Amino acid sequence: MSSKAYEYMDWPGIEAVVYGEEASPKDVMAPKLTKDGVLIQGFFPEAEKAEVLIGTKKYPMEQEDEAGYFAAMIPGRKIPSYRFVITKSGKTTEQEDAYAFPGQITEEEEKAFCAGVYYHAYEKLGAHATEINGVKGTSFAVWAPNAVQVSIVGDFNDWDGRRHPMHRMPMSGIFELFVPGAAPGDLYKYQIKIKGGAVLMKTDPYGNCTEMPPATASVITEPSAYSWEDSDWMKNRVKFKSRKEPVSIYETSLKDWDTPEELADFAKKLNYTHVELHPVMEYLNEEDGEYGTFAYYAVTRRFGKADKLKTLINELHKNGTGVILDWTPAHFPRHEESLEKFDGTPLYENPDPSMAIHPIWGTYLYNYDSPMVRDFLLANAFYWLEEFHFDGLRLDDVDSMLYLDYGREYGQWKPNIYGTNENLAAVEFLKHLTSIVNKKVPGAILIAQEDGLWPELTDSVENDHVGFDYKWNNNWTEDFVAYLSKDPIERQYVHDQLTLSMLYAYCEHYVLTLGCRDVGNVEEFMKKLPGDEAQKLAQIRAAYAYMMVHPGAKMMAPGKELPESLVGFIHDLNEMYRTHPALSRMDDDYDGFEWIQLMKYEENVLTFLRKTEKPEETLLVICNFAAVPYMDYQVGVPFYGKYKEIFNTDRKEYGGEGVVNPRAKTSRQEECDEREFSVKFKIPALGVAVFSCTPVKKREAAASPVKKKPSKTTTKKPRVSTAKKKAAARPAAKKAV
Repeated sequence: MSSKAYEYMDWPGIEAVVYGEEASPKDVMAPKLTKDGVLIQGFFPEAEKAEVLIGTKKYPMEQEDEAGYFAAMIPGRKIPSYRFVITKSGKTTEQEDAYAFPGQITEEEEKAFCAGVYYHAYEKLGAHATEINGVKGTSFAVWAPNAVQVSIVGDFNDWDGRRHPMHRMPMSGIFELFVPGAAPGDLYKYQIKIKGGAVLMKTDPYGNCTEMPPATASVITEPSAYSWEDSDWMKNRVKFKSRKEPVSIYETSLKDWDTPEELADFAKKLNYTHVELHPVMEYLNEEDGEYGTFAYYAVTRRFGKADKLKTLINELHKNGTGVILDWTPAHFPRHEESLEKFDGTPLYENPDPSMAIHPIWGTYLYNYDSPMVRDFLLANAFYWLEEFHFDGLRLDDVDSMLYLDYGREYGQWKPNIYGTNENLAAVEFLKHLTSIVNKKVPGAILIAQEDGLWPELTDSVENDHVGFDYKWNNNWTEDFVAYLSKDPIERQYVHDQLTLSMLYAYCEHYVLTLGCRDVGNVEEFMKKLPGDEAQKLAQIRAAYAYMMVHPGAKMMAPGKELPESLVGFIHDLNEMYRTHPALSRMDDDYDGFEWIQLMKYEENVLTFLRKTEKPEETLLVICNFAAVPYMDYQVGVPFYGKYKEIFNTDRKEYGGEGVVNPRAKTSRQEECDEREFSVKFKIPALGVAVFSCTPVKKREAAASPVKKKPSKTTTKKPRVSTAKKKAAARPAAKKAV
């Protein structure tokens, strides 16, 4: 044994390395400059011989511990560039010293992580193939503050946890290590030794790829060099933040499409403004499905490599279509290979066992009190928004985040410090998310799927609210689908399910949904509707059209396999929505909507206006949910002018009967619906017709025949306040029942 090396060696630390209990191996094993030379050490279990190679010269290392710990004192006053030459079972290999390389996470980044504001933590945590000082390898980093020791194991070290114990950073509990020779394509996991001596094998929480499920190892990936071609879209998408632009979303899943181009072409053909993708992250099994996110930073292998997803988004953007991602920060599946008790303790999940489990899904709820857990989720949002150019996130199951008593009976939940049921930490997390995304990712839309009654969820953080851009309007969906499920002759008794939504339409900024969870694709939707096949299809067209003319953004999931007539119908429906400002510009303004007749429940008819500040942009909408057409239906109109049908769900090219109004009609001075002027239209059975409204100038009106009704005249209705409008609508809705 070299007495010089022996004197400088940290023997308690060496013993901890040998027994797998050293959390800071760099402090023990990194090369050290001493007054007697350079001390170089290495732990090579089961090796017969070890040498230090400097240039072409080899220096023998002495075996200081029979477990395979070697050391050598090299002459010199500077730490040289060197390699190890290891002989094991008669086979000799060369390798770099992992403990000779500096850590890649700075002190400032570690502090930001501990504060929950390291928004790009994914750039350092996880596995990153890189080159340091001319040596190729992979930098690994993982957060496991309560672990006794963490080792990186994989194809590059024969899955031997003794070979590469990672180094614990002092403040955060992040373990990091650069492993020379670990290359893209190699499988790896973290071997975590916990208190009590048990050893866990964990998938990388920040890993960018996994092997094909149900296998669970992470995979080192190549650094992405994808070349985006969507700069024009990215600059212009900020217009959607105004909530005055048309937003028509097609909901779908990656698994439904073979190529990126196929989905991009389909979305363009049907004329949607956006596509909403079910979670693209890796999920472990089909039973959990896409919403059972297993690896938050990895694109599912079922679709292909990450660049294939980028190609899809790039193609959609080039076609003028935005892409929204379903995101799952509310809860995570109970897989022992993943986040569950990651370092032997409830690290990512709520530490209170009574509150840790989602009462409906049986999954774990996140610990939003932890800044590091919040950082994991915030960084994940930035990862998908910035690295993949997603245009927004739809947060799944937000109500389970907001409410401590969500899905729980009395006595099964613990109130907050104020004795109420709000999850204060989750609320602050959501405020943090919406405010920082608005600041750093211009144009990104945030949508909450929240079925509860949280007030003003879409009001700003500056007003002390949560700050989402939109909220799913599940109440509208449930009422409308319940109405449609009735036989048309019975619908008069539940007429208020059509009108009730206008009592709260302006309480939030809503997305109306007829999506996968609500009605499924067209084939599944038809099963919920009465009548023969033709009537079912007519009602589907009417349902999509009614959603399109109702205030709110739109989301539907008609499916991939559609008859050509329905493809043309949806294209034209979206075209009407996108080209007529009255259907979107004043979506959040009471003055953008006006009832003409909401009480003709015996006829199953609704009539209303969609408006802007310009009278000439006004649209008249007539919805008939009866199974019979009305061939001479009189409707009160807002002013004297010409009324031209611009859309009708019953056109023959859509598969309808052709009950349409082919020519523009001029209104007559004949009172109807408490209005001075009226028009008679053909209204199809189970259909929706939309008319443009063009005021006629005085000299044109003077030359036109006007039928006066001397018995009664109606003056222009005075403008009433928002409260009065609500009050006027409420008894009418109840009377219809």
